[in-house]
Amino acid sequence: MYQYTSFDRQFVKQRAAQYRDQLERNLAGTLGDDEFRPLRLQNGWYVQRHAPMLRVAVPYGDLTSRQIRALARIAREYDRGYAHLTTRQNVQYNWIPLDKSADVMDVLASVDMHGIQTSGNCIRNTTTDCFAGIAPDEILDPRPYCEVLRQWSTLHPEFAFLPRKFKIAVTGATEDRAATAWHDIGLHLLKNEAGEIGFRVLVGGGMGRTPVVGTVIREFLPWQQILVFIEAIVRVYNRHGRRDNMYKARIKILVKAEGQKFIDDVEAEYKNILEHDTDGAAHVIPQAELDRVAASFVVPEGVTPYVSGFQVAADAPVAFKRWMERNVHGHKVSGYRAVTLSLKRAGQAPGDATDEQFDQAANLADRFSQGEIRVSHDQNFVLPWVREDELFALWEAAKAASFASPNIGLLTDMINCPGGDFCALANARSIPIAAAIADRFADLDELYDIGDIDLHMSGCINSCGHHHSGHIGILGVDKDGKEWYQVSLGGSDGSRISGDAVAGRVIGPSFAAEEVADVIEAVIETYRHERAANELFIDTVKRVGLDSFKAAANAARRATAKAA
Repeated sequence: MYQYTSFDRQFVKQRAAQYRDQLERNLAGTLGDDEFRPLRLQNGWYVQRHAPMLRVAVPYGDLTSRQIRALARIAREYDRGYAHLTTRQNVQYNWIPLDKSADVMDVLASVDMHGIQTSGNCIRNTTTDCFAGIAPDEILDPRPYCEVLRQWSTLHPEFAFLPRKFKIAVTGATEDRAATAWHDIGLHLLKNEAGEIGFRVLVGGGMGRTPVVGTVIREFLPWQQILVFIEAIVRVYNRHGRRDNMYKARIKILVKAEGQKFIDDVEAEYKNILEHDTDGAAHVIPQAELDRVAASFVVPEGVTPYVSGFQVAADAPVAFKRWMERNVHGHKVSGYRAVTLSLKRAGQAPGDATDEQFDQAANLADRFSQGEIRVSHDQNFVLPWVREDELFALWEAAKAASFASPNIGLLTDMINCPGGDFCALANARSIPIAAAIADRFADLDELYDIGDIDLHMSGCINSCGHHHSGHIGILGVDKDGKEWYQVSLGGSDGSRISGDAVAGRVIGPSFAAEEVADVIEAVIETYRHERAANELFIDTVKRVGLDSFKAAANAARRATAKAA
């Protein structure tokens, strides 16, 4: 993990002190709300439906146990005892009083954390694969490049007030587990035939009202020049992006409208930066700087490769076998595995964790994973450094802490935004719908028979739950002041199971809240009827099309209405 320098710590503490001064002036009435708003947003503070919401930055999803315990403390002392993990690997709180917000910033700064640029029209938190640095299919570890990006973009004066928010995702593996095609910029680390390191660059991905998959604008860019190229992209966007309509302000709209002209403008700006670099001002990354940053991303001292000979015993508990199948992942270091701690459990919103669960996760990280834990795009925790000979002990400890649900990749491992229960932008609640679906599919035998399915749900068109990329997507909509839900099928985030990134297609008119669980059940039963041997849900949808699923969903609607 990246280790803060004295400069980094001073920077974050000064930022916290600056925010405290701004807050005190606002509370005293000498700094108006309109002037204070952009200042608090750039530190991660929103005002939501019921209370302020804080989004804490977790760069590329990496946390130490010490940081996890600080997050637990904030949940316990300043919030209502829990926090929420987001699809962008951050942590959110929903009930912190604004007059306590500066105190929370001080707690974060004490463990090298902050909320800088987790909101506002700027370059947001750079995300990556939660298995970065440990995945067997990894070509290169993307985290050093993510950290260079983070340092370059933090409070970048030229890009502090873009037309709209801007998100970057990076992957270094053959399988894209970072959903790069759905980001403003997606970066794929690779090596060319000569063995040189570079990036495949995608631009213009995004969800929202107009889902768009990113366009490849460079097949190979030398890694040293990636900041220059990103600067060229963002400059063109900053210059030509729409500011008259927030719904058309994202870079995806500009890329779609301009086509090849956008690419040509980026290439021209990129060349212009390099050609006029007479004093070394261009942000070409020196090898020494990459080496300095990369020195933090090495195998921990306590990790020693070994041949464990580990096998699951034939008489092992069925629950352990299922956990091994679903929650335990391959590793590039011999004798080690990565383990997902599931945050999808009955009675708790997907992605939520209580202060006690944060503390328990920190204890598990200390005991089994070199004090390191990660936040995944799928809103779970991941322990990256688990010895194979400690897997059974970890399972028992995870089970005691309610982290051992063997449902990773299954229907109940759903992505879910907080929805209308918290968010002022939401059209509908998502948490009760998630609970109804989880209750309907609580039987593990049934879940295993159904197999891998990505279910993603958003409470509004802003798509924080990434519903467009779900094999099953659910979107909350407002109809005459009532909550309704659109269901889409066939979406993909670009992973190995899902295939190339694509937006799902809506299967008819929206459904009432009480109909959604019945509709999802009808969709699943149609899949079970239509599937070929060993065929995954997403592959069945691609093969047979949507008609039979639409018919089943509408029949479920009629049956629910008749029963009512």
